[in-house]
Amino acid sequence: MRNVLAIAERELRSYFASPIAYAVIGLFALVFGWMFYAFLRYFIGASMRMGPGGMGQGPININDMLLRPLILQISVVVLFVLPMVTMRTYSEEKRSGTIELLLTSPITDVQIILGKFLGAMALYSAMLLITVPSVVVLFWYGDPDWKPVVTSYVGLLLMGGSFIAFGLFISSLTKNQIVAGVLTFCTLLMLLLVGWLREFVGPLGQAIVGALSVFEHFEDFSKGVLDTKHIVYYLSVITFGLFLTAKSVDSERWRG
Repeated sequence: MRNVLAIAERELRSYFASPIAYAVIGLFALVFGWMFYAFLRYFIGASMRMGPGGMGQGPININDMLLRPLILQISVVVLFVLPMVTMRTYSEEKRSGTIELLLTSPITDVQIILGKFLGAMALYSAMLLITVPSVVVLFWYGDPDWKPVVTSYVGLLLMGGSFIAFGLFISSLTKNQIVAGVLTFCTLLMLLLVGWLREFVGPLGQAIVGALSVFEHFEDFSKGVLDTKHIVYYLSVITFGLFLTAKSVDSERWRG
């Protein structure tokens, strides 16, 4: 475990030693801030229309009208941002030649992969942590249900872990960071588009699409439902992605 944490710390330091971490976190914070402002403005307008002085019947639910749509939009933004995080994990090691040092060091491939995965997850967690103060403000001035908020963040972590696992695998296939980033984005975009196929298939196809779609499994988390089948799904996807990465790194070791 000590080796895994050492690799994770090294990976996290490398992010902040370059502009990547600052660019990714800054971009994510900017997009989230704009979306939060837009949804909050819409919610305030809707509240005024449905309040005592408006034409509505009573107060509206802040979770349904603001938090859940906001979280769902964040899940899509994560798809665009995480390829920037994972594109350099192995590609940069190959380009700079440090991959040989890692492969010949007295640590296993599994330790290297887990360390890089935890380092990327740490940066992703920092991105999500930036969104917490805005959500806390809603609790300070309003009365939202806290359970959907907690489950939504759990879902975002699990879904992000799935993206990172596949990003590691794709990064291990090439020396070019840009190629790794583009291929990762295309792969994740396909996972998003899978859900759209439900409009064109029958009942059996819809069941298959629902079982495979990463975003379909996130829906219940955003509603406050913590279903073990969704947790098992994401953990399985993470495990599969890391397994593919291990096979790719192992083939690199044999080629070396």
